[in-house]
Amino acid sequence: MHGGGADVRAARLRGTLRALLALAWPVVVSRSTQVVVGVADAVMVAHLGAEALAATTAGAMNAMALFILPMGTVFIVSSFSSQLFGMGDLGGARRYAWYGLAVAAGAQAVALASIPLLPGVLRALPYEPGVRAAMGGYLALRLLSAGAVVGMEALANYYGGLGNTRLPMLANVAAMVLNVAGNWALIDGHLGAPALGVRGAAIASTLSTGLAFLGLFAVFVREARRHGTGRLRAAELRRLLRFGLPSGVNWFLEFTAFSFFLNVVVAGLGTAAVAALMVVIQVNSFAFMPTFGLSSAGAILVGQAIGADRKERVPRLVGVTFAVAAAWQSAVALAYVAAPDLVLSAFARDPASAPELLAVGRAMLLVSAAWQLGDAGAAVLSEALRAAGDTAFPMWARVALAWAVFAPGSYVSVRVLGADGSVAVGWLVAYLVALALVLLVRFRSGAWRRIALVEPSAIA
Repeated sequence: MHGGGADVRAARLRGTLRALLALAWPVVVSRSTQVVVGVADAVMVAHLGAEALAATTAGAMNAMALFILPMGTVFIVSSFSSQLFGMGDLGGARRYAWYGLAVAAGAQAVALASIPLLPGVLRALPYEPGVRAAMGGYLALRLLSAGAVVGMEALANYYGGLGNTRLPMLANVAAMVLNVAGNWALIDGHLGAPALGVRGAAIASTLSTGLAFLGLFAVFVREARRHGTGRLRAAELRRLLRFGLPSGVNWFLEFTAFSFFLNVVVAGLGTAAVAALMVVIQVNSFAFMPTFGLSSAGAILVGQAIGADRKERVPRLVGVTFAVAAAWQSAVALAYVAAPDLVLSAFARDPASAPELLAVGRAMLLVSAAWQLGDAGAAVLSEALRAAGDTAFPMWARVALAWAVFAPGSYVSVRVLGADGSVAVGWLVAYLVALALVLLVRFRSGAWRRIALVEPSAIA
């Protein structure tokens, strides 16, 4: 009997792993292509010098800080669509995709209104004049894609909740290919195009994202002939915002804390420190994509289990997801320790700035190896809680840790006590580890079991 029980547990584990990886690999590809867009921008402007590299990478990060509130809000579309899919209500899941697209339209309107404010905001930040000017041009163009960025996320989360992670993957691959081709044509000027440098990178990213979104949206609209949606309901839109806004605020306030860290704490250390930090962040973003994909896939399985009234399966799903993610992040940490210069070499292409970039970046990269397990734990747990509708507590946890610990701690260490960039990155380690521990306590409390994400009428 004991052996039979072990065989059953092993079979369940294999089944969970297969389902997790089947959902995860297209998400990994999708997220990796998004990171490749940022990495391609950085690598393809690196030969223009440290100012261009800093302006492009910091500009992309600041654009994301503006996109992240509506993006984080529409992440909740996956929670609704996965639970409704588990209940067999495909029309309800499709309605929540439309509500996500409504959020995307609002994001585009706000982004357009923000463009005239950019010069005044950038003048208040301690960037060197050349970096500030180039970044302003980059941001003005990149904000034109806000609606497409958020719309892609809304539709990707809708399809992901249904278990179809491959269609969004294809859209993201198309965006990546178009972006790299656009960079090649517009940064240095090929095929008769003007050499636009940093602005060329922004135009390529904006056009590629817009075209990929239009393609995915066309598929979504065409499917309306086969899948009923029903009448859109204001009450459901309010419900999406009720659970989605804490998720969006969660991401936004964490990102604004990081923007403060970049634009105030690290920018005061000079252009080389900004460029090195952004290279380290780009590298970590790319390395983190398998964990993000695993976390998203785990959240889909969690949502579907809750929708099917199988909450007892959730802890095992979360445990398996974390085990796989932790194994990957541990391998990443070992690679950073073993070959930091090899990891950074693609970005050190300008002979004049490469030695300083490698020296500063090497120290930052080695410190970042310490946050890998914390990053994995925070991602898996936050995604699982989001899938259950527990979005308010993670928001407050991130806000408290980001603004009461990380932001002031890094500011005092660097700007008051004179510490270098490695100490600044050390505060990122402390933040991610603390966040993972807090979210673990929350998950183990079982509060998520008492949350009703989907309206009782939908269940009926």
